Amino acid sequence: MENIKAALLGAGTVGTGVIRVFAENGAIIAARAHAAVTMKTVLVRDVSKPRPELNGFNVTDSIEDILRDDEISIVVELMGGINPAYDYMRRALMAKKHVVTANKDVVAEYGRELVALAEKNGVRFMFEASVGGGIPIILPLKVSLSANRITEIIGIVNGTTNYMLTKMHETRADFASVLKEAQDLGYAEADPTADVDGLDAARKAAILASLAFGTHVSLKDVHVTGIRGIKPLDIEYAKELGYVIKLLAVGRDCREEKGVEVSVHPTFLPKTHPLAAVNGVFNAIFIRGNAVGEAMFYGQGAGSLPTASAVTADIIEVAKGIADGFTVPSGSVYVTDKKICPIDDTVSGYYVRLLVDDKPGVLGAIATAFGNSQVSLKSVMQTKREVPGKAEIVAVTHSVSHKSISTALDKLKSLSVVDEIKNVIRVEDG
Repeated sequence: MENIKAALLGAGTVGTGVIRVFAENGAIIAARAHAAVTMKTVLVRDVSKPRPELNGFNVTDSIEDILRDDEISIVVELMGGINPAYDYMRRALMAKKHVVTANKDVVAEYGRELVALAEKNGVRFMFEASVGGGIPIILPLKVSLSANRITEIIGIVNGTTNYMLTKMHETRADFASVLKEAQDLGYAEADPTADVDGLDAARKAAILASLAFGTHVSLKDVHVTGIRGIKPLDIEYAKELGYVIKLLAVGRDCREEKGVEVSVHPTFLPKTHPLAAVNGVFNAIFIRGNAVGEAMFYGQGAGSLPTASAVTADIIEVAKGIADGFTVPSGSVYVTDKKICPIDDTVSGYYVRLLVDDKPGVLGAIATAFGNSQVSLKSVMQTKREVPGKAEIVAVTHSVSHKSISTALDKLKSLSVVDEIKNVIRVEDG
């Protein structure tokens, strides 16, 4: 049996997970790869640091040791971040080495370039683990669903925010409390910005939309809103109205007249929607295609072993190609250049929560402001709260353009009876 050798860049959480998967499932990996696959060299930042888990491996802090080693056919990048990971992957592809990565930052920003570079050099660039951890989604989009015109892809792709929103839904706790709990449990970083402000989900949305719609979507094309503004009252109103609140990565192909819409935002999701039951740190991705209909992929979206599972699957795929003599890459997934839909042209329902004067005629004035902005109301609920002389009005609109809702909000702000627009959240009714 051929012995195919690989190098590992980074020996952190996912890197050690890959080492463990190889140790436990080596025989299975060899059988499925049609070759023995071994990690020859591991790149680390500090070679002097004791690393008992790397006993038996060549350990180096120089990428040159890997790029110049003709025995190494596969480079597995698990360092994270843009630099130096992007440069190392680019140079590995130019050295005609296959590259496997879990790096969503690099794939979102430079995926198109790296796929083209792999194709030019007759090698493969694989990134299954860049979205959804252990959930198989990249290969299904590239292969299994390639006969479809995918019109919509919606995902819960960040476990930290999904855990936080689940806890808020279950316990009525506020944002600050659930964030601290998530940090104490290790689900959220000390600096949670990437998660709670939607940036992590936005990178994944760019990757998913690029694959689903066959065009290049970069991070700057994604309209992003995080979950910092979600209050316990919004959670309670969602329950009363038959919804749950989820942070969704949304991609839609609106055809030629509008282009591709890609966004990340908190959303009122009907309790009947398949994604509504995805709780805790779990992820799920829902797809609608013109041939397959509806499909959903569900599982653990992060963690050492789930992510290592996806990384190792890519390694097996590459190794099998080498062993069987079929190393030509499958070709670029970015087959067209579709325009990005401007945010003003995006269409959605909206939940609007207002603090208003508690007196006759207020509801009529608010309804008029919506109507004059071409916004049709689906439901309106008025309730008194703790502020003397004030009441809250909660309105849910039918689907309208973002431009129309923005116009309506400007009109509402100008009304003397409106004290404050407390929150505006998109509503997904399918």
